[in-house]
Amino acid sequence: MTAHFPDDITLRAALTLATRAPSVHNSQPWLWRVGPHSLHLHADRSLHLPHTDPDRRELMISCGASLNHAVVALAALGWQAKIHRFPNPDDPDHLAAITLHRHAAGETDIELAAAIAKRRTDRRNFTSRPVDLGDIAWMGARVARMGVSLRRVETTTDFKAVLTQAVWEHAFDPDYAEELTMWSGRYAAAAGVPARNIPESDPRAAVPSRVFAGTALDQPPQAPPEFDHGVLLALGTSADDDLSRLRAGEATSLALLTASARGLATCPVSEVLEVAETRTMVRSEIFDERYFPQMLVRVGWAPPDADPLPATPRRPLHERVTRLDGSPLGGWDGV
Repeated sequence: MTAHFPDDITLRAALTLATRAPSVHNSQPWLWRVGPHSLHLHADRSLHLPHTDPDRRELMISCGASLNHAVVALAALGWQAKIHRFPNPDDPDHLAAITLHRHAAGETDIELAAAIAKRRTDRRNFTSRPVDLGDIAWMGARVARMGVSLRRVETTTDFKAVLTQAVWEHAFDPDYAEELTMWSGRYAAAAGVPARNIPESDPRAAVPSRVFAGTALDQPPQAPPEFDHGVLLALGTSADDDLSRLRAGEATSLALLTASARGLATCPVSEVLEVAETRTMVRSEIFDERYFPQMLVRVGWAPPDADPLPATPRRPLHERVTRLDGSPLGGWDGV
């Protein structure tokens, strides 16, 4: 370690947490490259899901979430990041270059980094305990500093109709169904959504979850859908280019970690934004066409005696993190 750049052990710790970020169908479409004085984030377009994410918007959001997870982890380890987004105009997949300098970790840095290991995508029903308005306001204030707007969504009959329309669009798309089958209901895989993390979709729920290919997670009997007091939040950006989507991913990460640090359960909701027509409807209904919706997030209180959710799997670190020349990053295992 030098005064200007962390050693390999520190980098492995931070980038291990960075790869815990949520991503579309847990595809993990990021590549981290370690230079002698900087870190570099690239999009791995070989992991693009064309039928779920036709415009690569969710790929960009996923990478933005990993970027913010990395920044949070590095801050907790005593390194403050300066991010240069899209530093190479000739390489649109080079999403960020990060330079670092020593900076003492603050209480918030440590709290958010600790939340990375605790955060889960919880698709189960939440309890009747209401979400504190102060927690929502705090999430909104934090993402606003990233240039992202957060709005609370009322799950009206009209809004549920929009959700249902997106589900039906996907239901009659055989290519989408084939892709979903490949990426969900998995067992013993390093990517994709495992069956053990998926409950059956309940049409009575305020925000029914996606109909995945396989389910092995029970709904908590003490949290029926009619008593679910979870809150649905929408994150939007003033533009809809790759930079805006990357920033929306960073903001999604920050919102999820803020909620997790307060003990709230969270679940990103993206299906309604994957269909162009229903995404336009959401933009009109929630943001009055002033912002482009990039992600929806449900937050609420999980039943205190519900079984803890297992962490979703991750690809081996050496597949997602290398040096600039492609050689492995050294660290704890002596590689």
